[in-house]
Amino acid sequence: MVEHMSGTVREASITESPLSVDRLLGLVSDPTVGGIAIFVGVIRDHDHDAAVAALDYTHHPAAEHALRRCAERTAEQFDVISVAVQHRVGHLEVGDLAVVVVTGAVHRGEALKACTHLIDTLKAEVPIWKEQRFVSGDTQWVGLPEAGAR
Repeated sequence: MVEHMSGTVREASITESPLSVDRLLGLVSDPTVGGIAIFVGVIRDHDHDAAVAALDYTHHPAAEHALRRCAERTAEQFDVISVAVQHRVGHLEVGDLAVVVVTGAVHRGEALKACTHLIDTLKAEVPIWKEQRFVSGDTQWVGLPEAGAR
């Protein structure tokens, strides 16, 4: 579901559709923005020494709410004018975009710090997991909650 928001957080969503850097860039653009930072996570062809064929992302039903909270907290902690973030789920091939984070601020420093913070927080807190599918035929889950964790 794509939900456009007003205020500082312009978008925080999870989708099965391909991501558009240009669309999110447009959402954070503003006449008062002097620096925009963009992080794009791309599916790569390897993980350590294993060749990756594809990934399948899945998420908890509360993941979009958690993503929105991460974006809101980032907007509160940093001197930014605008924030947009979108994560893709479903089947992704090598080269597909998995996540796009865009932050806009008066100056580049705050935009860069906020962008780094948001992607790091998202990775740590938003319940999105990936199943890596290797060329060898093996699979591996990444990011699942630890057994017994509450």
